[in-house]
Amino acid sequence: METTASKIKGGSFLLTETDSSLIFIPEEFNEEQRMMRDMARDFLTQHVLNKLDAIDNQEEGLMEKLLDQAGELGLLATSIPEKYNGFGKDFNTSLLITEVVGAGHSFAVALAAHTGIGTLPILYFGTEEQKQKYLPKLATGELKASYCLTEPGSGSDALAAKTKAVLSADGKHYILNGQKMWITNAGFADIFIVFAQVDGDKFTGFIVEKGEGLTLGNEEHKMGIKGSSTRQVFLNECKVPVENVLGQIGKGHLIAFNILNIGRIKLAAAALGAAKRTVSLSVQYAKERHQFKQPIANFGAIQHKLAEQSILCYVCESALYRAGANIQEAEEHFKASGKSYEEALMMAASEFAIECAMLKVAGSEMLDYVVDEGVQIFGGYGFSADYPMDRAYRDSRINRIFEGTNEINRLLTMDMLLKRAMKGELDVMSAVMAVQKELTGIPEFGEENTALFSAEKKYIANMKKVLLLTAGAAAQKYMEKLAHEQEILMYLADICIWIYMAESALLRTEKLVSMKGEKEVSVYIDMARVYLNDAMEKVNIAAKNIVNAISEGDMQRMMLMGVKRFTKTSPFNTKDARRRIAAFVIDAGHYPF
Repeated sequence: METTASKIKGGSFLLTETDSSLIFIPEEFNEEQRMMRDMARDFLTQHVLNKLDAIDNQEEGLMEKLLDQAGELGLLATSIPEKYNGFGKDFNTSLLITEVVGAGHSFAVALAAHTGIGTLPILYFGTEEQKQKYLPKLATGELKASYCLTEPGSGSDALAAKTKAVLSADGKHYILNGQKMWITNAGFADIFIVFAQVDGDKFTGFIVEKGEGLTLGNEEHKMGIKGSSTRQVFLNECKVPVENVLGQIGKGHLIAFNILNIGRIKLAAAALGAAKRTVSLSVQYAKERHQFKQPIANFGAIQHKLAEQSILCYVCESALYRAGANIQEAEEHFKASGKSYEEALMMAASEFAIECAMLKVAGSEMLDYVVDEGVQIFGGYGFSADYPMDRAYRDSRINRIFEGTNEINRLLTMDMLLKRAMKGELDVMSAVMAVQKELTGIPEFGEENTALFSAEKKYIANMKKVLLLTAGAAAQKYMEKLAHEQEILMYLADICIWIYMAESALLRTEKLVSMKGEKEVSVYIDMARVYLNDAMEKVNIAAKNIVNAISEGDMQRMMLMGVKRFTKTSPFNTKDARRRIAAFVIDAGHYPF
């Protein structure tokens, strides 16, 4: 039987209409997954959220103790196979745990660095001996890990690293010399995943144990995530056994880039967890805070904020677990074809690297919006360090820089999409030609489809046409020089992101209607429609900016006519819809979706 993974390809959402019955939605998590979620939530409440000040003050030994306690519960072992002392849970379960822990501020950063970029390189690229040696102890927290990629002169351009690795005369060790910076968990890590240039130009990964030749700088003074250990790592004649080379000599980029794919979607999950907690804190405060003899939750301006916070969380969550399930299904497909567990998940994440990059951008910017409005709802108290929005606001900002800046991820989104089109992996050219043909043809005026979501599905299809129209024109104009037109690529990436997010929310809502009925999920319908309505307006503006930058004369007029035609929507009262959403959230007293 052919699995859905063999049919669904990364980026293919732009070219096909997805059946809502085929996507996974958070409401479908099983009892075991919900129990693990609740266990993680209880741990956060009992051990982390009541110690946030002590964590931020970097109380000696506290973060290590918390990671040990998390290890005892299995929170460090979700993704590690059972044969290495782990739980071997599926990808969406690992996303769910990441989401819950994401509300834990600096602790969330430490845990994510350990379980993700610190542990996964060994799981995916290590030899069997390396896995047997390190993974069981990483699963329990006996060993703690960090990831050393960035250097003073190489951030987004990771392959420009200057750290050198030279083979010793006896051939038993590599001698590492160099400097790494912004290294999370460095202050207490036992294991460092280090990237260095062998023979000056062979970018290679190493497993470096804490010891002679490895020293640390002082803790960095940071705007946020103050409780996470962030230090420089200095390598001075650091001897690393040759058996600790990670992967192949000169293939370190495969480790760095593949791990980042997973890191990006998990960052979106963590951002979602933090955003949901912020919504709950916001609505609780809005109900308690009285001005003009009534709770501020009664005022339309506040209701707008609470509704928009909730909409963005709902939309991000819809896209997150849709993509997570696609990765999971692709993993099963690759395993069925004979790949190992590690190879299968790495290949699956690579297949959906476009979606991972988009989610990283959408999730981090969603959180920034949510915490910013959280500060505004709290008013003066939002600016006070004695109230929770101060920490939430500062801690959120790093996420637009972590795991590749949002600018880099926008450029990557379009770069990967266009490369797949050039390779024939995605038949973008046929779709572009079809849109161009439609634009020059006579519009069809058939009978209006009155089925639920028929109009919204047409809007989604038209948004895709806008992207294909503008991306096709830009590619034809600039050819290989399009990579240098970053402003245009950023606009295209934004349109791509809005399409994926809007479609994901609509598909989730449609599936919920089939499960519970239209009346039962009416507020969900409102959220999907409000987001889609606003996304269409943003697509219109971005597309016009692209057209005006790449064309003129008759071509410009024709393309602007196409943008106007494909972004046309029927009138929709978003004010009343937001009030209904806000009323639902206020009545619940927390983020309820």
